[in-house]
Amino acid sequence: METMTFEKLINKVKEYNECEIEYITKAYNFASKHHEGQVRKSGEPYISHPLAVAYILASMKADRDTLCAGLLHDVVEDTDVTLDDLRFEFNDNIAKLVDGVTKMSKINFNSKQEMEDANTRKLLTSITKDARIIIIKLADRLHNMRTLEFKSKNKQIENSIETLEIFIPLANHIGAYNIKRELEDLVFYYLNQETYKRLKEEVNDFQKKAENSTDEMIYTLTKELYNHEINSRIEKEMRSIYSIYKDLQEFNKLEDIHNLLSLKICVDEIKDCYYSLGLVHFKYIPLANRFKDYICQPKTNMYQSLHTTVFGNDGYLVQTKIRTNDMDRIATYGLTGYWDVLKGKAGSEMQKDLNNKFQFYKTLQDINDLVENNEEFVEVVKNEVLNKNIYIYTTTGLIIELPYGSTPLDFAYKIGLEYGKNACAFMVDGELVPLNYKLKNNQIVKIIEGPKKIDETIDINQIATTKAKTYVKKLTNTNEN
Repeated sequence: METMTFEKLINKVKEYNECEIEYITKAYNFASKHHEGQVRKSGEPYISHPLAVAYILASMKADRDTLCAGLLHDVVEDTDVTLDDLRFEFNDNIAKLVDGVTKMSKINFNSKQEMEDANTRKLLTSITKDARIIIIKLADRLHNMRTLEFKSKNKQIENSIETLEIFIPLANHIGAYNIKRELEDLVFYYLNQETYKRLKEEVNDFQKKAENSTDEMIYTLTKELYNHEINSRIEKEMRSIYSIYKDLQEFNKLEDIHNLLSLKICVDEIKDCYYSLGLVHFKYIPLANRFKDYICQPKTNMYQSLHTTVFGNDGYLVQTKIRTNDMDRIATYGLTGYWDVLKGKAGSEMQKDLNNKFQFYKTLQDINDLVENNEEFVEVVKNEVLNKNIYIYTTTGLIIELPYGSTPLDFAYKIGLEYGKNACAFMVDGELVPLNYKLKNNQIVKIIEGPKKIDETIDINQIATTKAKTYVKKLTNTNEN
């Protein structure tokens, strides 16, 4: 991989924020001075890593303080620089961001595992202080994974597993699909190189065979949209090899995967999305049960788009995603896309939306309040936030995100304590179900409230979430007393 230079970084920043070059240069000079003499496993000067992290952030059009923190993110951990030094030389905000990505010293812990759990907790909860901390850490991890070839085999496996368990789910939760896709393929490559190379070759061959069909669709739809005076941009979308590998656990062959071939249509306004959908269906027959309206009902990470799968030429299935240009930036970059879409308002809106719209954020806060032990906290977050999720509807159409294996009681407590406390029975898709019923994706749950509360003999182990377990335990203890 080509070594990153300060000139490349500055040229990238000039594309959108030329007025802050002097301040960013100051941060680079400070980092370069204090990392002088340090080298990476590749033999490159250590400063090449902070430069690469800052470049990844600049590619997202990150603000000045985030770029400076990217350049300075290792100075406290790896040199004699202190946070007070950063406050004095720069500002409180940059010091706070660097502190968020700085690991705690091992002298404070009795074992390596104890230190790792504490640092993982610090990282995961940092998003409640400033979302940009997680974004800097994702950029840091992305560059470390890009250069993982210089690490030992054991370190490659260790870092890949941690990335799979922590960083890929985090990227997904904040909607940073561009980072998620690249991390997935890097992890897959280092954990299973032979399968990765074989499957990548098969996917490339399949897509090459289907190229005439997808090119024809792009030509036809571009012409059709133009004729109806809809300004549009149509592109092929690529999936990660890892996500295709996971789909092959369910399907027998590549041809059976309905979204292996994918196009995205980007338009100016929401009304154009729905009009474009009609034109797509007029030209190509849609596959039943493969339509999703994520504009009307966004995903829990604020992703918005219309999805439809249609029969293209030669029998190929092609998923078509239709969205506005602003939706496309958020769909690609997630929270990081706010820098481009919202400009100067990005920082405050990023944190406000996290507080109010991203369900995983509230779940993290709840777990942090309820679980004291760091090791237990990390395990609970892995199971309830970073693992497989299901999406359940309220009777008003609100989507609730829950961990796989959740019950109606988990659903009730996720909505609010009063709903859990006052529930006496549950209906799922119109039918009464037992308390230990395991919910399935896209089901509708109705909470029935009444004077008869949940049976005190309920087995806590039948409940999936820490929040529900904690409050059911409190409720049963209160009733016993």
